[in-house]
Amino acid sequence: MRALRTAGAAFALCAALLATAPTAAADASPSAGTDSHGGPAEAGTGFRTATAIEQGQTATAAASVGDYLYWMFPAAAGQVPTVKATVKLPEAQSRHGRTTWQLDVYDGLRRRQACTSGSQTVTAAQDDASVDLSCRVRRVRPWSEAWANEPLPGSYYVRLTVVNLPEQDLGLAFTAEVTASTRDTGGAHAEGGELEPLTPALRAGATQAPDASESADSSDGDDESSNTASAAEPDGGWGSGWWSDRWVWTVVGGALGALAGVGGYALSRGRGSFRRPPAAE
Repeated sequence: MRALRTAGAAFALCAALLATAPTAAADASPSAGTDSHGGPAEAGTGFRTATAIEQGQTATAAASVGDYLYWMFPAAAGQVPTVKATVKLPEAQSRHGRTTWQLDVYDGLRRRQACTSGSQTVTAAQDDASVDLSCRVRRVRPWSEAWANEPLPGSYYVRLTVVNLPEQDLGLAFTAEVTASTRDTGGAHAEGGELEPLTPALRAGATQAPDASESADSSDGDDESSNTASAAEPDGGWGSGWWSDRWVWTVVGGALGALAGVGGYALSRGRGSFRRPPAAE
């Protein structure tokens, strides 16, 4: 009976760990999910003036066909970034043919990252009202070799532009919506190593003359509003954090091993106690 009670307790422990594993994994990835909230209603025109958005935010912008639109968002180690964009095209009566739009993602070193899935380049017919683009980047690694082009933690840039169109359509007004989200890959892809996040040293667009005096720091800061803030640090930090679902499976494996040991002992011991054979007369 003692062996059965021990086995029952081990089974209860395993069930509790398995039940709480999805919740713990969700807590470890606060950026996961598709819900979005209000974001900025503008976009930058270059890397240095890229508009910062948070994970899960939807940014909007009104521009002219032919403009380059830039946004930036943070991505931590162990996350898989996904960027989605919707371009609301000008009226069909004002267009003169098909247009091709492209969505590019760059890391903090301005290295263009390949898309593992999604429609990165989409061609819209003349009568289309909108086009949808998406790009899923490879998993962000905490470190990489100097020669590799691996995605690293830090700021990521999004560029949206038209790459092919009739010349008469240049300058037509359009609007764009961009959402950047991430999902955590969990402990199955956890690895060691840690690098400083690749983020701008200054706020995007901010410059300072070499002979600027210290009095500039105490000025009213009227120009501050024209500078776009750099990408904020994710809620869980730039690293993958101490939590990993490997902890859950390690404990579950230990509990199952203990259960197997208790069961083996109960089977080998048998129901009766050991008795010596009777002595020969």
